[in-house]
Amino acid sequence: MKACFMGLGYIGLPTAIIAAGHGIRVCGVDVNEQIVERTNRGELHIEEPGLESLLRRVVLDGSLKATTVPEVSDAYFIVVPTPFNSDHNPDISYVETATRTLIPLLKAGDLFVIESTSPVGTTERMSQLIYAERPELKGQLYMAYCPERVLPGRVIEELVNNDRVIGGMDEASTAKAMDFYRRFVQGELHATDARTAEMCKLTENSSRDVQIAFANELSMICEKAGIDVWELIALANRHPRVNILQPGCGVGGHCIAVDPYFIISEFPQESQLIASARRINNYKAVWCAERVERAILQFSVSQGRQPAVAMMGLAFKPDIDDLRSSPASFITSKVIQSCSEARIMVAEPHISEHQVFKLTDYRTAYDTADIVVFLTAHSCFRDLPDPGGRTVLDFCGLTRKKNRF
Repeated sequence: MKACFMGLGYIGLPTAIIAAGHGIRVCGVDVNEQIVERTNRGELHIEEPGLESLLRRVVLDGSLKATTVPEVSDAYFIVVPTPFNSDHNPDISYVETATRTLIPLLKAGDLFVIESTSPVGTTERMSQLIYAERPELKGQLYMAYCPERVLPGRVIEELVNNDRVIGGMDEASTAKAMDFYRRFVQGELHATDARTAEMCKLTENSSRDVQIAFANELSMICEKAGIDVWELIALANRHPRVNILQPGCGVGGHCIAVDPYFIISEFPQESQLIASARRINNYKAVWCAERVERAILQFSVSQGRQPAVAMMGLAFKPDIDDLRSSPASFITSKVIQSCSEARIMVAEPHISEHQVFKLTDYRTAYDTADIVVFLTAHSCFRDLPDPGGRTVLDFCGLTRKKNRF
């Protein structure tokens, strides 16, 4: 079998590599020529433990080839971004463009799968788009929606071992897609229809967003009440039926921070709790930035000079290089804009350069800072020495000491 993956990003590339390693000839397509060139050299353009060695193997044995133009295949997978616009309405133009690119290549018996997070009904809309241009293929294609469920940093393990929801446009499409994923997925495959699969993906991440919002709201309440939120949550979680998550500086990434809007935009009256959770998690980043700005002002007044501030971490979660929708990045930008006279050092050990921020080695930033702000709980930060009498703002629970805010 030959499979074509449209999009070689954080999900498309790992999935293409895993599929190629299980006997499938893979054509990986991306509009970014640098990504295509690096992939064909066996170089990983994302940070993911253990994945580059697998990439080199499948490139060397000819199982995977990257290109900017799709090739005729037996199965096609749409794994492109689905952002939202300024009004928080989902933008499926990348899915539509990728679909249109494939239409001339499609033939009877092909499998067409969307993995990109999408509003409910997207698979149906893409089928209508295909059949409008290729009416002779109606009833001749197998079409399905199959969302991924992977955690950055654990992609290899989770692509293989996690359960998958397989939602076809009809039972035959579901069965065809399940046959494909069985080639490399050891987790259980759950059959459903396309609309349910689309909503399942959105539901999973909206549920997590709501739970995080409770923890973040609780952290702001505790700061005002003079209570250590970390101790409080640990004590509350001793209840056999309570499992409160840990608060952070907001919510980032391309899933939890984005997917709820796909529900809110289509069901605005019915999604009050989901919308409220989004507002809380967005506000938490603003709240954190204001705490940093306040600490800088207090230092400058008490010490008679501007402080050196270490902003520790830009990624949206620990030990990865993914900065998409990162609240840490937002907070850092806001602090730099608001406190231009202070010396702001930005430390992110998982990237070598940034288009906006000048990066400082995290050890240097920590050692020379008057104020240390922990935004992302990278493992390497845990090995740093005691800060002494310096001001430490820990928004990610890295130090878990009282009075951190």
